[in-house]
Amino acid sequence: MPGPRYRAIAADLADRIRHGEYAPGTALPAQRELGSRYDVALATVRQALQALVDDGLIVVEAGRGTFVAPTRPAYRLDTLRSFVDDLRDQGHQVATRVVSCSLRAMPAWVAALWDERDTAARALRLERLRLVDGAPAIHQVSWVDQPYADTVRTCDFSQTALYAALADAGMRIASAGEQIAAQALPAASAALLGRPEGTPVLVSERVTRTVAGTVGVVDRAVIAAELAIRAQRTMHQVSVQWGAPARA
Repeated sequence: MPGPRYRAIAADLADRIRHGEYAPGTALPAQRELGSRYDVALATVRQALQALVDDGLIVVEAGRGTFVAPTRPAYRLDTLRSFVDDLRDQGHQVATRVVSCSLRAMPAWVAALWDERDTAARALRLERLRLVDGAPAIHQVSWVDQPYADTVRTCDFSQTALYAALADAGMRIASAGEQIAAQALPAASAALLGRPEGTPVLVSERVTRTVAGTVGVVDRAVIAAELAIRAQRTMHQVSVQWGAPARA
């Protein structure tokens, strides 16, 4: 194995974890067994395990042993897919509860994102609560402008994804810009998520544009801290910028 021995051992164990040989929550072999398997000293084994701890793949419980870390639901940043698509692909059970769905006047922060629209017109406000593995996890409010608002407003969004309904209505999505920032949990979301107001959460604001370059959907999602944010970066797929959130 080229390079430091412990790195090669860590890479081998990580590969076994990712391929399911060691399932989430299960114990890894004892350090002496690993030392014998890889023919290295215990100090080398401990270095390899620490590398896996640093990568979030395992956890060490004092007096009990070393265990594969439980999977955490993750929201990916490298696709235009929905939260639900991401989470279901990771094996999580996701249910949607529709809190409200009605035509309303846009608040100023939403209206400011639309170009050349009638500010007096009403848009569709869709409010949903996402339950991940039975627990409230995401409070999401989506705004859809006309003419699509009238077309999709009667859909059953507890069963139908918003973007699927919009695609059926003829909207063609081209891109989305997203900002994610840590904030204090607001009262309205706290009641739905079952957490104390002011708890630290992640808030995503996404502006989705059509192939014509116009805004199609504006989303604001309050994400419980138990969910992780994951980005797969390549030269052409994801651009991540860090900075203070801009407030409308």
